[in-house]
Formats: sequence, structure tokens, C-alpha cells
Amino acid sequence: MLVRVVRIFHDEDVRYGLADESMVTLISDEPFAAWETEGLVPLPQAQLLAPAIPTKIVCAGINYRAHAEEMGHDLPEEPVIFLKPPTAVIGHGAEIRIPKGFDSVDYEAELAIVVGRRTHNITPAEAPSHILGYTCGNDITNRVLQKRDGQWTRAKGFDTFCPLGPWVETDVDPTDLLVESYVNGERRQSARTSDMIFSPYELLSFVSNVMTLLPGDIVLTGTPSGIGPIRAGDVIEVRIEGVGSLVNHVV
Repeated sequence: MLVRVVRIFHDEDVRYGLADESMVTLISDEPFAAWETEGLVPLPQAQLLAPAIPTKIVCAGINYRAHAEEMGHDLPEEPVIFLKPPTAVIGHGAEIRIPKGFDSVDYEAELAIVVGRRTHNITPAEAPSHILGYTCGNDITNRVLQKRDGQWTRAKGFDTFCPLGPWVETDVDPTDLLVESYVNGERRQSARTSDMIFSPYELLSFVSNVMTLLPGDIVLTGTPSGIGPIRAGDVIEVRIEGVGSLVNHVV
């Protein structure tokens, strides 16, 4: 059974594997396909990459009650969704780059759903069987451009604006997990996924009734209150109970 799926750079190649606390067992294909085990790599020696290669990243906005209040929004009657480009994805340990001409960007810690198979027009009850697992996500946002443009594509679409990782945890219940963010070791966000307006299963169902999702696609489930700026030199960590810790430096 899959438990923790990693994507690593090893021996001049990009490989998928299954990780425990100390070792990575390499597998012969993507985790969505039939595969066999092929060898071991010590986890400390593995260069972790973003754990999935999505064709699209679908994001939920305003999905925690306290965050809606923080941003001055009414609670939505249905999920508010938008897209980030796949080219925004980086992995654990990679650098978030602030666009030229700006002093800071905002962090947004989020639980990320990793789609496990072709998903179209499903119900919330069917959602678990379509999910490979969960990873940590950070919906980096240029707040100045978001306000200037009046829509979110440019503000959230820069390269490096979607850190994901460090792996995909396949054996976790997403309905009541602690989601936190830390900037230079200081906690900035803390909420439980049970505080979401729309649950992960409801979000996946909703999105699948708009567009077909493919293996490896990502659904970001929204951020708690406490968002704020990060600047060059900062270290931002997204920590999710039962999933892991995603750490990135800002340059």
C-alpha cells in the first residue's frame, strides 16, 4: 500500500519512490501506474522535488471563515476557484523569487489534494477514491498586483509561486488537520481543516463538475487567517499535521 510518495532527483534522473523515516524505495513508474520496486536510497541523500507534476492547479479562495472575515468578504455560497499555472510549482527547499520591482509577497499555507486518477463529475462521497493523497502547499501571492488587477491570475501566477511538498501522504484523513505557517520560526497561521467552509471532498467534487482532473493535478483547499508578507532572506514553513513540513527560502 502507498503511504508516502516522493519525487526525487537521483543518479542524474527524476524518480518516484516510497519513503519512510529513513529510506526511499524507488519504483519503476509513476505512482498512478503499475509499478515495481527497484532499489533503495537513504532519505537524507535524496534531493526532494515537487511531489507531483500537475497539468493544472485549481485553488479555492476564501474557504476558512476567519480568513473571509480577515479579507472583508462574505461567506461564499459555493466555492470560489481560480487557477495557478504548472510553471509556478517548486519543491521543498527551493527558492521563492520575489518579482523585480516588488519588496515582498504574501504566504498562504494550504492543504493540497493530489488527484490520483481521471476525475469527472463525482460526488463528495466518491472523492476519496479519486485522491492519491495530500501534500503541503503555499499559494504565494503578489498582493499589490491582486488589488491592482482586480483578478488573481498575474498576482498568483509567477514562477515559484506554488511550493508543494515535501511528499504526498496517502494515509491521512483530511477533515480535521492542523494547518500552520511559520516565518523565520514564528507561527503566523494556525487553524484546523474542520474550519473550512467547503471540505476537501466537497471541493474536489465541485471542481470535477467544472473541469476534468487528471492524475497529478492539484487542488489547493484555501488558507486560514493570518496571511502576511515575506521578504528576501525570510524562511517560510508550511506545517500540516499528519502530512509534513514544507520549507522554502525567499530571494
